[in-house]
Amino acid sequence: MSTETLVQRARQICDLNGARFTSIREKVFRLLANTHAGVGAYELLEQLKATEPAAKPATIYRALEFLTEQGFIHKIESSNAFLLCHHFEHQHPAQLLICQKCGHVEELHSAVLHREFTALAVEKGFVIKQQTIEARGICKKCLGCGPDCQNHG
Repeated sequence: MSTETLVQRARQICDLNGARFTSIREKVFRLLANTHAGVGAYELLEQLKATEPAAKPATIYRALEFLTEQGFIHKIESSNAFLLCHHFEHQHPAQLLICQKCGHVEELHSAVLHREFTALAVEKGFVIKQQTIEARGICKKCLGCGPDCQNHG
């Protein structure tokens, strides 16, 4: 799906939610839309400074907080990075496959896994409020590469 289509969908959701999709929030959204790997806040800040030279860490963190609250992005807890969710019309649990070689992240949505995980938590008397499961390994592109494979993204 194109970045423009994603931005239009995000604007529509913000309008429905009565939330402001400011130019800074949109720029950060666009930066995330143009990658398939998790991106850290300071890397995003450096990219944002290309068009917003006065941007500070607080600028990025506020934008990321907004985008997370709207359900537009997932946080990869293990690497403190962020990833655009392409299915943000509805809240959903996510399972992330993270390549240890190239950083590519694949988002899955397994209702079966979610139900099983939730049932196991309930058995232990635990109520899940938010669920993102992360698995690290090697993606199919990297599996096909030789030992000198460069980041193919």
